[in-house]
Amino acid sequence: MVSMRSIELGPRGDVVSQQPDGSLVIGSPERLGDFPDSYTERLAHWAKKDPDRLFLAQRNTEGGWRKVTYGEAYQKIRSIAQALLEKELSQDRPLAILSGNSIEHALMALAAMHVGIVVSPISVAFSLLSRDYVKLRHVLDLLKPGMVFVDDLRKFEPALKATLMNDVEVVAVDAAGSTLAATNYDVLEGCSPTDAVDTAAESVNGDTIAKVLFTSGSSALPKGAINTHRMMCANQQMASQTWPFLNSNPPVLIDWLPWNHTFGGNFVFGLSLYHGGSFYLDDGKPMPGEIEKSLRNLLEISPTLYFGVPKMYELLLLHMEKDPSLRESFFSQLQMIFYAAAGMPEATWHGLRKLSIETLSERVFMTTTLGSTETGPLAITANWDADFPNVLGLPVPGVEVKLVPVGRKQEMRVKGLNITPGYWKQPELTAKAFDEDGWYCIGDAVAFLDRDDPAKGLIFDGRIAEDYKLSTGTWVNAGPLRFSACNEFSPLVRDVLPVGHDRDEVGLLVFPEVEMCRQISGQLAEASVREILAHEAVRKEFQQRLNRLASRGTSSVNTVTRIILVEEPLTGIELTDKNTLSFNVVLERRATDVVELYEKTPSSRVIMADVKRVSSP
Repeated sequence: MVSMRSIELGPRGDVVSQQPDGSLVIGSPERLGDFPDSYTERLAHWAKKDPDRLFLAQRNTEGGWRKVTYGEAYQKIRSIAQALLEKELSQDRPLAILSGNSIEHALMALAAMHVGIVVSPISVAFSLLSRDYVKLRHVLDLLKPGMVFVDDLRKFEPALKATLMNDVEVVAVDAAGSTLAATNYDVLEGCSPTDAVDTAAESVNGDTIAKVLFTSGSSALPKGAINTHRMMCANQQMASQTWPFLNSNPPVLIDWLPWNHTFGGNFVFGLSLYHGGSFYLDDGKPMPGEIEKSLRNLLEISPTLYFGVPKMYELLLLHMEKDPSLRESFFSQLQMIFYAAAGMPEATWHGLRKLSIETLSERVFMTTTLGSTETGPLAITANWDADFPNVLGLPVPGVEVKLVPVGRKQEMRVKGLNITPGYWKQPELTAKAFDEDGWYCIGDAVAFLDRDDPAKGLIFDGRIAEDYKLSTGTWVNAGPLRFSACNEFSPLVRDVLPVGHDRDEVGLLVFPEVEMCRQISGQLAEASVREILAHEAVRKEFQQRLNRLASRGTSSVNTVTRIILVEEPLTGIELTDKNTLSFNVVLERRATDVVELYEKTPSSRVIMADVKRVSSP
């Protein structure tokens, strides 16, 4: 067997104890080490130790890289912090950031946290994709920010006019073409720091609120999860002990994940900062027309760590198979491939492993995790080389996981220094999020890969809230079913959604990858989406894959009997910031497709499984 590229990993193991109520508690055998009291303490550390080391880089208008060192960043955040203090921002008057990732975004956020001011990066979709601004208004009403930061004021002007109180100061990098009054960002960066900055920084401790991160609001209005400095610092120390190789050489990352989300803003960005890494801002996304930007960046920058969602890896794999230069650049320094937000299709997993072996004569370590905005996010991960994808692993040092029987599943609950103290100004939601013993109820179900050997780790067993019942009263485990379907239809689909609530059979809404389907059809570029999806070769390919998927079903709850190929692509509002499906939003917006899927006489868009139906529950 081909060996794995050599990296130092933390000890593997677990401590499992049976509780009187039938639940299991799992923990790491390794004690959590010491960590800073303040999130920006590491920035100060690296600025002193190696001030000329690259910290942040972003594409400029000429196509080159605009760079900021650790020393420069620390000087800049002290200046900005002085300005924020003069404007009387505080724990009660937060800084709200509406824009996406940028160097200025990073420096504003770090400056606020440095002196104990709460910062809240808000999903760009709430401002730029919404028409009624319901979510943005709700978030701003909860926050009551003392300042709002945007990059391009003209882009955000409609949202600001609709939602912002007149007395809230707006800071903008570029205010050209806008009629709104705004302070130029450069004014803040040009302030001279005083002793007030150092005094405020010294007062920051583990209990100080660093961030408020809002959930996507896919099933209800967004909730603001409080992130303290202790949460964020403890979580990075957990990562440091899980993957000790991070401490040997400063990591190099290039990443697009949005900072309003815990995975991108806390985990990936924080990991770079904590370990003195260089962070290149990727201006691409995992979708046609955007992935090309990421490819260009990866041809120039060889990362040591790469983080992404499975769809990014799926698209990246397709391009690397055709471009030797791209895979040479991608794999040359790579120590870890990390994926989250959804299950990795087996074809993508094995494809990446195969390419790494062909390129390096050794395979690259691949892993995933399970966590949430409320857990920092790192809670469990596999710090060993799994033989197949989607092994979630075990609790990291400092985290305990309780598995509680809920019906036919084991609900995962979490304790640790990385757990949120609650939701911003919503005590009733805080109370609902924790059980009577103080365990955070994450809402995910997990199961042991091997019940007789817990050390082999946990696997995902679906979201408790996304399961639904057929008309027979039997439950459909939507999460694993969706993963299995995506795996079967990959790379022909963008995503799928299991449906069938109160119906007799399980069906799927299928969102095709049109360009992949176009290749199968052999149709010219001008062919419409409808023509491509109706093409005999495309329907035949989907039919064959559906038959294989259906043949693996053992009962009505895990047998997909029908699919509908949805022509209308997924919109921004139907996707989370991680570019994954927002389950309830899609169901609501695609209700007519669900109705058509279950009509007695199937339309031409519906494909029925050509296998013997499974009717038993």
